[in-house]
Amino acid sequence: MARHDTSATPLGFAAHDHSACQSAALATADRLCAARGVQFTPVRRRVLEILLESHEALGAYDVLARLDAEGMGSKPPVAYRALTFLVDQGFVHRIERLNAFIACTAPDETHSPAFMICRACGTVAEARALKPLGDSAARSGFRIEQTVIEAEGLCPDCQKGAQP
Repeated sequence: MARHDTSATPLGFAAHDHSACQSAALATADRLCAARGVQFTPVRRRVLEILLESHEALGAYDVLARLDAEGMGSKPPVAYRALTFLVDQGFVHRIERLNAFIACTAPDETHSPAFMICRACGTVAEARALKPLGDSAARSGFRIEQTVIEAEGLCPDCQKGAQP
């Protein structure tokens, strides 16, 4: 999978070949599901495709509306089951602040993401800024099971538009 250097500009805010980004993420999901022996059903795949269309977080009902419009299911459990599977497999993250979901930028890496959420346009960028926390936890004998770090502000494009 073509890897974006998240130590530079996080993917949601960086100019990149989004088609390649989507294709690489789907190929990684296909490969990891096969290796793990789990089913990447058409509905699960479509939900991931929907989330990969942009770097914006979508709520479960937004995903469900798309599935319903495409004839893939109209009942909430359809979307929630697919989203739960994708989160469990590490292909998608849940953004607590927005009660929404976003495709992971590095599904083949074990990591604890941090999110930057643009309050103006809704773009979300995933970053990896938790190494110091992990190091501190390891030194103290604490085992981190889950972290949720979400920062709200303005993305570079919205900052440009807000200036006089």
